[in-house]
Amino acid sequence: MNTVPDRSRVRLPDLSSRAYEHPADRSALVALRKLTGFDVILRNLAGLFSDRSLRLMFLASSVRASEQQFPHLYQTMLDGAYVLDLPRVPELFITQDPRVNAMALGTDKPFIVITTGMVDLMDPEEIRFVIGHELGHVLSGHSVYRTMLFYLVGLAARLALVPFAWIGLKAVIWGLEEWFRKSELSSDRAGLLAGQDVPAARRALMKLAGGPQLAELSHDAFLEQAREYDAVPDVREGLLKLLQLIGTTHPFAVVRFAEIDRWASEGEYRDILAGNYPRRDSDRDASVGEEFKSAAKSYQDSWNRSADPLIGAVRGVAGSAVGAGERLMNRFNTRRDDDSDPNE
Repeated sequence: MNTVPDRSRVRLPDLSSRAYEHPADRSALVALRKLTGFDVILRNLAGLFSDRSLRLMFLASSVRASEQQFPHLYQTMLDGAYVLDLPRVPELFITQDPRVNAMALGTDKPFIVITTGMVDLMDPEEIRFVIGHELGHVLSGHSVYRTMLFYLVGLAARLALVPFAWIGLKAVIWGLEEWFRKSELSSDRAGLLAGQDVPAARRALMKLAGGPQLAELSHDAFLEQAREYDAVPDVREGLLKLLQLIGTTHPFAVVRFAEIDRWASEGEYRDILAGNYPRRDSDRDASVGEEFKSAAKSYQDSWNRSADPLIGAVRGVAGSAVGAGERLMNRFNTRRDDDSDPNE
């Protein structure tokens, strides 16, 4: 059942991934992209071995979608790539696996893999959201930086017996895991832009948490569940929530649901559909300092919305830390501008 006719979807030509990326994700990506050549080196190294190995594995053991095989999924991916205006349409593989999963793999030539468990769970508009989510990972280039996380996790395991080295590396990994979780929120937004069907996005996220019995699920009740998770009764549960994030790369289901519900109801989503969004030709001019400020404001807004008592207890300290970070970034940008002044 198509709840949104194809003709009513708005195409987003030259869409920059900065349009939908969560501010914390966007600031990290802009900073990494400024490291000239870093992503190219990492992409080329991955492309030499791991990318080829992964693609060969799925080419041998899965079904590649086309006009002859899973044509409805193939067309859905083409539609999503058209709406988001991807420079290159990735390959799509369907793999026999009852687990519900979808992933974007590869760095040089990314491709998408969807399990039969996911296909069986979702209706056509919900799978459009899922595929759009993976296309968002491709357009943002998340695979390049996720590869770095996997390398660091492996290195941490080898350094586990070296206490100080392990502690320093673990701190970096925790930061990367936080970025990883925010990149998932970014791609949920991309999935919504690809399908432009808010109820389908909500249904998909509820099904990921509760399974296929849609008649047993309620948008309002699930949103209330998200509010209850946010507003735990005391600081101890707030601390437990924080500890449960260690080692996780995906936000919990109710968090994703609440985030996409809020983003869909705010002006940013409507502005993008109206054509008011950054284009790719402006990516090179993106400011690390401005993106850092945007990320800091995003965290502050999130803390101000939260009813979590632990966040309430540390809100002032966290706000001071963000302010100090902003001042440091401003000082760095000012010094960099002075150094580049041709009149000096």
